[in-house]
Amino acid sequence: MRDIISNMAVVEAVPPAAYAADNTPAAIDLRGFDAAMLAIHVGVGGIAFSGTNKVEFKLTHSDDDATYAAVTIDDVQGLDSVGAGGIVKALIAAHAAPSITRVGYVGNKRFLKLLADFSGTHGTATPLSATVIKGRARDRPVA
Repeated sequence: MRDIISNMAVVEAVPPAAYAADNTPAAIDLRGFDAAMLAIHVGVGGIAFSGTNKVEFKLTHSDDDATYAAVTIDDVQGLDSVGAGGIVKALIAAHAAPSITRVGYVGNKRFLKLLADFSGTHGTATPLSATVIKGRARDRPVA
């Protein structure tokens, strides 16, 4: 059977918009699901990104939705490395074409937060968003 909609849920981690400053990360509750993947969507860069004028996507996780810690490479799949503070994607060079970055979460915490952390000067906004796909639902169908 090809039914996927009854086995997964999709929630926004970063609502789609043009951003020139940090988002306010929402807590994503993974209770009732045994798998998760983040899809980070980035449009054409609004500025010439550099080591100073950049956007770093920082993923953190928590057991209690109060104390968050940065993920490490052991908590994710699909990446070669994770930067300090849980950086799973960094825009530090020209970004001339839209992209989607997939990050599998394999850590064992209940809550996730994704921050688009802006540094430097961003006179023109960059379109971006992020979605969390929660899979392997324990109770089906997923509403």
